Amino acid sequence: MPNYTKVIQANRRDHLANPKSLPSGVHRFFESTMIPLPIEKVFEFFSKAENLQKITPPELDFRILTPLPIVMGQGTLINYKLKLHGIPFGWRTRIVHWDPPHAFADQQLKGPYSVWLHYHNFYDEGGKTRMDDEVLYRLPLWPIGEIAHPFVRGQIEKIFWYRRKLLREHLKF
Repeated sequence: MPNYTKVIQANRRDHLANPKSLPSGVHRFFESTMIPLPIEKVFEFFSKAENLQKITPPELDFRILTPLPIVMGQGTLINYKLKLHGIPFGWRTRIVHWDPPHAFADQQLKGPYSVWLHYHNFYDEGGKTRMDDEVLYRLPLWPIGEIAHPFVRGQIEKIFWYRRKLLREHLKF
């Protein structure tokens, strides 16, 4: 099986301009959020793994298994458990890019996707922060797994909608 993560990383700029440049079965979710706070404060919030648990929908029963606090940086491994429709599963990610306060990226090593690569980019917009989330993912059992894509895409959108909603509460803006 090809290493899709390496292909995606090598061609990242190409697929931003031309989404059809992604390998077969790899999907892209992109969202940009404007947060009326300085970049350093926003990055600090997202660089604390325990905050992910705070902004994940409760029905996912998301739990961080790695002992807290987690020192974030290139190569950091984080283990989680969560449930989807009552079915529990483990998730393990590695921080594959770390550039405070501008960006970091995590890659799924174990979990429900055959590929999951999440880029978090932060831009200073005159004292406010634009946060761009880009998720590149591939469902398991391709091409049969593609049948579930509309459902999975909806779940991803719902998770990010919930996060946007809770950011106001946790970052107090």
